[in-house]
Amino acid sequence: MFNLPETHFNFGGDEYIYAEISRDMRIESNFKALAVTDELRKREIPGIIDIVSSNSSYLVRYNPDIISARDLLDYLKEIDLTKSDPTKLHFSVRIVEIPAWYDDPVSKEFSYRFKNRHPSPDLSDFEFVMKVNGFTDKEAFIKCHSETPYLITMVGFLPGTAWHFPLGLQPNEIIQAPKYNSPRTETPERGIGLGGAFNVIYPVNGPGSYQLIGRSAIPVVDQNNQLEALKETSFLARPGDIWKYRPINESQYNKISSEVKTGKYRYKMKEIDLSPLEYAEKGKQYVRELMGDF
Repeated sequence: MFNLPETHFNFGGDEYIYAEISRDMRIESNFKALAVTDELRKREIPGIIDIVSSNSSYLVRYNPDIISARDLLDYLKEIDLTKSDPTKLHFSVRIVEIPAWYDDPVSKEFSYRFKNRHPSPDLSDFEFVMKVNGFTDKEAFIKCHSETPYLITMVGFLPGTAWHFPLGLQPNEIIQAPKYNSPRTETPERGIGLGGAFNVIYPVNGPGSYQLIGRSAIPVVDQNNQLEALKETSFLARPGDIWKYRPINESQYNKISSEVKTGKYRYKMKEIDLSPLEYAEKGKQYVRELMGDF
């Protein structure tokens, strides 16, 4: 039996404790960060102001007038230790389908508009990502990217932004690409970006440096609360959820966009139980079992 990575704690001024589980991105580290921060929220410890889970770390902000740094650190170490045994960890999460129009004209337009900031200005972002990952066939690339489930490991930056990392793959199987040399000043709303091994969907128009490979037909933020699934929080992303892309064409994209505008679109979701232990033991096979016929 193995334990999840050991955590290193550091004080950040008088109000923060930063917990680093690992310096490199590991799914196991993210599982632990999610488990610890979930438990912290459940305990409602007086003096804790905010709890933020990241890719392989977490941050706790506290009021030193209510709880001392040392007392809080003792709480964190105790919780962290109990969440290091994968046999005791289970998550209730959702699989969410993301209809995606790959290599769409808007993403392509933004590629060329900011080509002076790109590592390969003669290629669109989509072409560049294909090239650096050894793909020569567009459909083969789309199939590979869309068949992979992605775990939401962190949310932040712009509200609603979710970093998602491929599940069940070996390092040499992961589609990844370098970011822009300097960020774009604009990125299309719902643009699907790839930077390193992480994917994001830009919730609104704004700056960005990830390679644009397509566009989501559905929003990840609903500020008007028109869509049933987003009425409670306005945000689609939840750390620990799994996003699965479904390739669509222009006609399907327009149909879904129309349903979104009228509030009629219904997100395809499925509740599942996720076991870090089974993931560690079975890898890709476990991911296939989780996804089923989704």
